[in-house]
Amino acid sequence: MESLLFFLLVAVAVIILAGIKIINQYERGVVLTLGRYTGIREPGLRIVIPVIQRLIRVDIRSTPIDVPKQEIITKDNVTVGVDAVVYLRVIEASKAVLETTNYVYATSQFAQAALRDVAGNADLDELLSKREEISQQIKTIVDAETDKWGIDVENVKIQNIELPQDMKRAMAKQAEAERERRAVVISADGEKQAAQSVADAAAMLSKIPGGINIRTLQTLEKIAVEPSQKTLVVLPSELTNLKDILTKVK
Repeated sequence: MESLLFFLLVAVAVIILAGIKIINQYERGVVLTLGRYTGIREPGLRIVIPVIQRLIRVDIRSTPIDVPKQEIITKDNVTVGVDAVVYLRVIEASKAVLETTNYVYATSQFAQAALRDVAGNADLDELLSKREEISQQIKTIVDAETDKWGIDVENVKIQNIELPQDMKRAMAKQAEAERERRAVVISADGEKQAAQSVADAAAMLSKIPGGINIRTLQTLEKIAVEPSQKTLVVLPSELTNLKDILTKVK
């Protein structure tokens, strides 16, 4: 009799302990009673009836999902590999459990389809330069579909765009040609400014009697630095009276 009573007490204790559940702050508990949804359990110590009730925990934190690389043919017939990451959060735990068998996997699959559709309708240049806009379009499509699962798609980010090798080489050549073009333009602008400065200086010297000739003598002085070097110069008649010219300049 005592052994039977002890067995009953142990069985009751096991049943009670089996019915005690602890739900973390970042979780929500979906309760099914005899297979039927009967409510949500908030964080804390909760009691369920063993065998009769079942508690399913749902993580409501923001969860990143990798979207595997997709082989996509762009609008201008270029094959590229594109992958992305989706950030989702469960906002209705009951729908996440009751409306789909695996909301993470279902969201990932739909994100892959949306990525192929949106990226396939864009040119390569748009895909490279408007990455944020394309990510936003994918987010809008996926978010609208996952609403019925109680999922909120917080963000979608395109991570990598893998180009064919021949396309990479062509883009590298294009970038190199662009750099050379800019270098030529900058050099031409510098020569233009230098020529303008020389022209302005020549105009100023031409207004002074004998100014050009004096500048010529200064240049010759810089050139003929070696004593053994001889330079033959034919001077104009204006320099025959250099004293008068310097007096006018002063």
